[in-house]
Amino acid sequence: MYRHLNVPAGRSLNLGQLSEVSSTCLSNIRLVATDMDGTLTRQGKFTTPLLQALEDLAAANIKVLIVTGRSAGWVSGLSSLMPVVGAIAENGGLFYLSGSDKPATLTPIPDLTSHRQQLAAAFLQLQTQFPQIQESADNRFRITDWTFDVASLSPSELQTLGHFCQEMSWGFTYSNVQCHIKPQRQDKAVGLLRVLQEHFQPYSPEQIVTVGDSPNDESLFDRRYFPISVGVANVLEYANQLQHQPAYITNAAEVEGFCELTRMILQSTTVNLVD
Repeated sequence: MYRHLNVPAGRSLNLGQLSEVSSTCLSNIRLVATDMDGTLTRQGKFTTPLLQALEDLAAANIKVLIVTGRSAGWVSGLSSLMPVVGAIAENGGLFYLSGSDKPATLTPIPDLTSHRQQLAAAFLQLQTQFPQIQESADNRFRITDWTFDVASLSPSELQTLGHFCQEMSWGFTYSNVQCHIKPQRQDKAVGLLRVLQEHFQPYSPEQIVTVGDSPNDESLFDRRYFPISVGVANVLEYANQLQHQPAYITNAAEVEGFCELTRMILQSTTVNLVD
């Protein structure tokens, strides 16, 4: 079980179990902002229980907004294929409102051609220090960031890559799938806060739950902006690398953890209606 992974010495976890959340708290939730890979998937695949969970949330008038590091090209069709209200792509770079195939740019980029050239140059610089890194297959479909595969890299190497990017005035983050070279102020929280303001303004922080599993979800766990955040159990793999940790953690990993959260929200909503 992920919840029993050892945490390195000197690192404390301030995580509550999801079962400890009050039903009153969960009954107030009206929007779920969730990561995708490792959170809505099982070993990289969507499952039937996930689709049912999304349908059940929609039936209860609880909106789901995907906040992913996936590319613009990949996300463009996602919001039309799944029962969600929209999807934020490239870790806060772009937003696709459900029913629209044209994204809203969340990170201002005056000259896209120059931006891509600068990202490519930064990647080549990283390759001089880490020859093993390889451009991700979906990188050609990206607009705001540049990605390469994470599989061959150790935690210390990832930290070094982050320092190199910072020295080149770029931001850096990674998930269980990819590493991202990105604009410094581009992250999931910044993008989500803007989308909430422009499209879902009536919702208060107490009506939103954020969900994730990886370091690129860390900003979604920042309790200054999102007091109710949940990590699916596999987030503990990165416990020693997160400055901001989720307020609560599920018992189950990956999509089973998301479905666990969904059941608790729907049960709390039903109990509140009965009361």
